[in-house]
Amino acid sequence: MMNNIENDTLPLDDNSFAKLPDHLLVEIFIRIPVTEWAQICCVKRQWANLFRGECLWRAALDKTYPSASHAKRWPGPIPRGLSQRRFAALYVSRHIFSLDGEIDEIVGHAYLYLKEQLERSTVPPPSGILHGTIIDQFIACGKSRDMAHELASQIWLAVLDNLEENEHTFLILRRLAQEGDVFLPYPYSRSIKVQWRVFEKLLTDFRDCFTHVDYYDVLACAKSKFQPIPSAWLGH
Repeated sequence: MMNNIENDTLPLDDNSFAKLPDHLLVEIFIRIPVTEWAQICCVKRQWANLFRGECLWRAALDKTYPSASHAKRWPGPIPRGLSQRRFAALYVSRHIFSLDGEIDEIVGHAYLYLKEQLERSTVPPPSGILHGTIIDQFIACGKSRDMAHELASQIWLAVLDNLEENEHTFLILRRLAQEGDVFLPYPYSRSIKVQWRVFEKLLTDFRDCFTHVDYYDVLACAKSKFQPIPSAWLGH
């Protein structure tokens, strides 16, 4: 049916569907796979407005993640947000992270926070501030220092792997690679795995974006942190 719908019109057979009240449409839409929601929003203005409202997202949250309605608000610097934000965070927790089968909403919120800071900011805050915010959030929610550091590292790696391959991402990665070394006590220091992934993406996926001079500047930074470095990082 969806493929036959264009603009704001429906085939005659679908007139009754088009006239359904909003609360019934919500009950239908939340039973359709999430991957099709973007397409549904393009069918009718009325349907797009439903996806902008709180009602649909609250219903989707209750149906898909029923235990979320019992979750208490948490302390810390990363807010929980409304139902759409919470749904996105839980979706991320379930589909990107595997934490012994447990869906941890905080992990999804921390992922969304870091990804948005890197993608939407012309000049994002220093990585130490971003990392420290995530660590503070986990500790405020009762995680141990070791668990906070491990979760923050997993979030950094997942975000780095899911950034779009464009000029903005290249500039962000180059900035992260060339940040000066600032001593931060554990667990506020970024893990070696995260630093490695930054250079790995820069010197493999984005190698063609470098000027000759910038490439050797970043390569020198990599050599100062890691020895030996992979042969795949060499050559421009």
